[in-house]
Amino acid sequence: MRKSIFYVAAAGCFLFNAEAMAQKVKSSLVPTAATAALAGKYPAATKVTWEKEKGNFEANWGGKSGEDMSVTFSPTGTFIEQVQSIKVGELPAGVAKYVKEKYKGAKVTEAGKVTDAAGKTMYEAEVKGKDFVFDEQGNFLKID
Repeated sequence: MRKSIFYVAAAGCFLFNAEAMAQKVKSSLVPTAATAALAGKYPAATKVTWEKEKGNFEANWGGKSGEDMSVTFSPTGTFIEQVQSIKVGELPAGVAKYVKEKYKGAKVTEAGKVTDAAGKTMYEAEVKGKDFVFDEQGNFLKID
């Protein structure tokens, strides 16, 4: 009986984590409202790949990696945020200070400038595989 409860709990945790992590999605499975919103807001976007994350749909395109620009839409096509890839050196100075103090020896491997639906600007810094979010002054906000 205890083993059964353990396995059910473990499966539930796995499914929860799988939904929270980004999953590649075929374009044909992306809601029409999201693809139409992308085409309307970013008509020059080409070679777009899609991911599903936290119930929303993220379009990625551009650059050598194909992910220099990403935009997230809800299933109904509501714009959530845009992330433009930037050089690590373009992050606010407070980001490097935070990483150096809190994660000795760690390096920022990717960086992005985030603009949300309200026009608020933030910055993402990938450290040890996690996205850390900072405000425009480089103050830590959250891990995304």
